[in-house]
Amino acid sequence: MDWSHYRFRSLWALPAPPATVYDVLQQPEDYPRWWPQVREVTKLSDTTGVIRIRSVLPYDMVFTAREVRRDREAGVLEIAMTGDIDGWARWTVTEHGGGSLARYDQVVDVNKPLLRRLAVPGRPVFRANHWLMMRSGRRGLVAHLARSAGGHQAV
Repeated sequence: MDWSHYRFRSLWALPAPPATVYDVLQQPEDYPRWWPQVREVTKLSDTTGVIRIRSVLPYDMVFTAREVRRDREAGVLEIAMTGDIDGWARWTVTEHGGGSLARYDQVVDVNKPLLRRLAVPGRPVFRANHWLMMRSGRRGLVAHLARSAGGHQAV
């Protein structure tokens, strides 16, 4: 087993239509406004940018994200990542109970030297760190959607 290889899946039930959620998620340069752990997004082109993230643990992850798929009709946004993490991530937004379900899938290999050295003992902590980041992202997106709708959305 490669202890530096990770697969993540998060499901976010959101109180907004799929098109609204998709519109927010397709603007990664705005993520730092509503997702505290996305510290910085530097747009390099229409399809590429550098992203710096930091969750609870005291380290930053920096990677270049390159758009691989943008399919509004299917509700899919997918990127390839290189840098401190290599791999891919995909949002799939669908209708769900009068709102949306945003499914986030990610498959990555961690390249950051310190995290590779701590791969075996740190794995449960790194997974928890990711889970906390995703929980915070969902909360931030729900609040952002409510603000954008004039505060009429339920949390």
